[in-house]
Amino acid sequence: MSYIKGYDPETLREIVDARECKDRLLEIGEQRSLQALLERVWLLKVLDKLDDALTVSEQAVRLARMAGTRKDLLRARILHASVMQFRGAYAAAIHELNMCTEEAEGKEWTALAAFAYQHRGKVHYDAENYAAARSDFKRALFLRQESGAAEDQLETTLQAIDAADRRRSAASVAS
Repeated sequence: MSYIKGYDPETLREIVDARECKDRLLEIGEQRSLQALLERVWLLKVLDKLDDALTVSEQAVRLARMAGTRKDLLRARILHASVMQFRGAYAAAIHELNMCTEEAEGKEWTALAAFAYQHRGKVHYDAENYAAARSDFKRALFLRQESGAAEDQLETTLQAIDAADRRRSAASVAS
């Protein structure tokens, strides 16, 4: 079940049903599997419980390092970076995502690389670096097309490119 109902066209943040997310959070409880931790991090993040999300994301990264695959670790690090982004720690999030995009592309994990680029683009977007955001979104689109991603993923990335273009144009008009 997807808890994402859409994306805000201005912030690019997920639109969720808070009640559904809270119910799912209660359902997961204190499960300690990597998948449960990752889901809990995301739910806490979209519910704006960022201190808790950061703590759980750090646990997820540690667990993935000890017991997961390299792909699991990359997913956990990308999610951790997205929590840092929501907390306004853009430089730290970009640093983490730089390493994630490099590793995913180096291993030719196309879908995971696209996921990392999409998230790094969102960090650049929040940091008001719209040219870098657009570049990352374009790379994510190319990789998603290459990996045969679902239409909704392609559409989300196209919307992000449009948003970065609109913001970049507005910023140049304002200056």
